[in-house]
Amino acid sequence: MSGSGALELASKLGDLLAQLPLNQSNQWSDIELTAQTLANDLRSKNVEQQTALGQTLLPQTLTSLLKSAISVKQDAGAAAKPAIYELLRVAANICMDHDDNRGVLLEAGFPQSVVGLLESYAETAQPAQKEALPISIPDLKIVKTAIGFLLNASVGYDAVVDRLVALEAAMTILKLSTAIYPLGSWQYFQPASAPGDSEDPTEAWTLRSTLASWSWRAIEEIRGDEDNQQPRLVFGPDALPLLISQLRAFIPPYPELASTFSSSSSRRTLVQTDYDIYEQVCGLIESLCLDVEDVRLLLARGMTFPDGEHGGVACLSELLTFVEKGDYPPYWASDSPGERASREKGFDLGKGALVKAIVEVAGEEKNTDTLWDDSEAERPGGVFVSRMVEWIRTYKSLKESSRDDLIICATLSLGNICRRDAHSTAIVKPPISLGPDLAALLEPSTDIKVKHGVIGLLKHLAQSQGNRAALGQAGIIQRLAASQIWSEKADMVEIIQVAAIGVAKHMCNGDIDNTFSLVLPPVEDSPLSQILELVRRSDSIAVKSEGTRVLVNAVKSLWSTDPKTLDEDRVKKREAAMKVIVTEPCVSALARLIGRSKRYPTLINEGVVALSLVSTHPNGGTLVLDSLLNPLPAEAIRTTSQPLSAVSATEGSPVVGPRRALDMLTYVLRESTPNVPAEVRANVCALLGHLGRKGVVAENRATDLQRMKEGMRELVEGLARESGEPPANPKVVAAAKRALEVWA
Repeated sequence: MSGSGALELASKLGDLLAQLPLNQSNQWSDIELTAQTLANDLRSKNVEQQTALGQTLLPQTLTSLLKSAISVKQDAGAAAKPAIYELLRVAANICMDHDDNRGVLLEAGFPQSVVGLLESYAETAQPAQKEALPISIPDLKIVKTAIGFLLNASVGYDAVVDRLVALEAAMTILKLSTAIYPLGSWQYFQPASAPGDSEDPTEAWTLRSTLASWSWRAIEEIRGDEDNQQPRLVFGPDALPLLISQLRAFIPPYPELASTFSSSSSRRTLVQTDYDIYEQVCGLIESLCLDVEDVRLLLARGMTFPDGEHGGVACLSELLTFVEKGDYPPYWASDSPGERASREKGFDLGKGALVKAIVEVAGEEKNTDTLWDDSEAERPGGVFVSRMVEWIRTYKSLKESSRDDLIICATLSLGNICRRDAHSTAIVKPPISLGPDLAALLEPSTDIKVKHGVIGLLKHLAQSQGNRAALGQAGIIQRLAASQIWSEKADMVEIIQVAAIGVAKHMCNGDIDNTFSLVLPPVEDSPLSQILELVRRSDSIAVKSEGTRVLVNAVKSLWSTDPKTLDEDRVKKREAAMKVIVTEPCVSALARLIGRSKRYPTLINEGVVALSLVSTHPNGGTLVLDSLLNPLPAEAIRTTSQPLSAVSATEGSPVVGPRRALDMLTYVLRESTPNVPAEVRANVCALLGHLGRKGVVAENRATDLQRMKEGMRELVEGLARESGEPPANPKVVAAAKRALEVWA
C-alpha cells in the first residue's frame, strides 16, 4: 500500500471515532477491519510512512478508540475485543524502532491506557497458582499484543520506561504472565479442561508461552538490567510469591503428560520458555535479596511467622525446598546431549543464585533474632536453623550425596546467624552438637567452596570460649590439617587459608588440649608445622601475621598452664609440646613477626610476650637472644589489598625494614608517640631484662649478650628516668629500672 493509502486509513479511523456516539451496529467491526488493514501494511518497514503517520492525529485517535473499546460493557465488549487487538497492532507497528512516534504515543496517553487494560486483566488473576488462568484465545491475543506494544515502545526509550516505572507496569506484567503461563503448567493440561471445545490447545499454549517470553523481555527493558548500569528498582516484597511459585515446576513428582505434548517436538517451545524464564526468575530473586532490605526482612519473617506473609506462599520455605529437591525435568532426557548439558548447567547456576539469595537473607543483621527461634524444643534454633543443621547432617557424605550446594548454603547461612555467642554456643553444644558433622566435611577431596563455608562457620564458632573444648573433641584442628587447606596446592585460596588459621588460633587461645593437637604431630607434620611452612612461603602479610599468632597463642596456653592442674599424661604432653616450640624455627618465626610489624604495635607486643615466655624455658633464652641478633631473612611482602598478580619480580625484593628483630625493639623503645602503647615498651624492657639474668643465656654466649646490653643500655637508662617531657609512664619506668637492676 502506498503512503497515501496508509494516511487514508488513519483518517478513516478518525472518522470512525467521530461516529462512535451514534452507536452503529457494525462500528467495532469497521474499526477492526480498518485497523487490521493498516497494521498489516505497517509490518513492512517504511520509516517515512511511520513518520508521516506519527505526524497526523493517529496517535490521539488510537488512544481514544482504545479507551472507548475498553469501556464497552458485556455483549458489545465482546464485539470490541477484535478491534482492541488490531488497534494494539497498529500502535506496536508505528513505534517499532521509531523514537518520534514513541514520544507522540506517550503524549497521547496510549501506553498509559495499555497499562490500564493489562491491569483490568490482572484483577481476574489468582497469584501463585500451579494451573494456568482460564482465558480465551481472543483475550490471550490482546494481552500478548499489549505487552508486545509496551516492549516496542520502551526499547531504548527512557521517557516511556520512566512512565511505565511510575505506573508499576512491571508488577502488572509479572502478575499476568505468571497467572497466564505458570512455568510447567502445560504439563497439567488435559484436553477436557480446555476453555472451549473449539479452541486449539496448541495455539492456546503457543500464545501463552509467547506472551510469557515477551513479558520477561518487557520486564527486562523496564528494569534496565544491563551490564553497564544499575537495574531500576521496580519490584519489592510483593513480587516474591509470584516469582518463587514459578520454581514449583521443577520439583518432583512430575505429572504424566497429555497426548498433546507427548512428543518432544510438540513441547519444544514450551520447554525452552520454561527454561528461559527459570533463569530470569532465579536472577531476579537473587537481585532482590541483594538490593532490597525489605525483601530480606520479609523473607525471614515469613519463615518464622508464616501467617499473613506473602499471601499464603511460604516464600523462604519454598526456596529451601526447591534448592534441596528441585531437579531436572524427566522430559529433558529427550533433548540432544549438548542441549541437555547446557540446560543442566544453567539449572545449576540458577540454584547457585538462589543459594546466594538465602545466604544474603541469613546475613541481614536485622534477621538474626528473626531466624533464630528457641520456642520449640524439638527444633532447636527454629525452623530455619534446624533445616540448615539437617542439611549438614544428611548430606555430609559428599562422595555419596554430591550435594555441595546444600552444604555451602547451610554453612554460610549458619555462619551469618552465629555471630552472637549464645547462638554460636547453641550450635556446638547439645542437642545440636554440630562439631563432629563439620569435622567430617574436612576431607582433602572436598570442594574448595564447601571448605570455604565449613571453615567460615568454624571460625565463628571457635571465637566463643565455651565452644573450644567441644570443637577440640571433634578433632577440628587435626581435620583442618588433614584437609590440606594449608598445603601449597591450596595457596590460590589465601582467604580460606587465613580463615583456617583463624580457627586454629581461636581454638588454642586458653585451651591446652587444643594446643596439644596443634603442636604435637600425630604421624608426620603437625598442624603447626604446616602453618609455619605456609607462613614461610607466603608473601601475604595476613598469612604471615595470622599464622605466627597461632604460635603466640600456643606459647601462651602452654606456659600459662600450671602443670599441677594436669594429670601425668597431659604433663608429658605439655613438656613435649614446649620442646617442639623451643626450637630455632618457632623462635625465629616469632622474631620475624616482630621484625615485619612496624605498623602493628599489637603484633610486636604479641611476639615480645611470646619470646619472653619461651626464654623462661631451660633452652629458650639462648634461642631468643639469637633470634633477636641474627639478620632477618629477606621476605617479599605484599599487603592484603594487593592482588596476587601485583607482586612482580622487582617487588619481590626484601621489605624495607630492620635488619634484625632487635632493631625493631630499639625503634619501639625510642618511639614515645601514642602509636606505640606504653605496655609494649614495658614488655620489651622486661624481655631484655630477663635475657640478662644469670643462667638464662648460655655462658658461651656471654659476649653476644654483653653486646646486646651495651647497644640497648642508653635507651633503657633514658626510659628509667622519671622526669622529662613528655612525663614518663610509670609502667615503662618500672620495667626499665628492673632491667637495669638485673644487668648490674
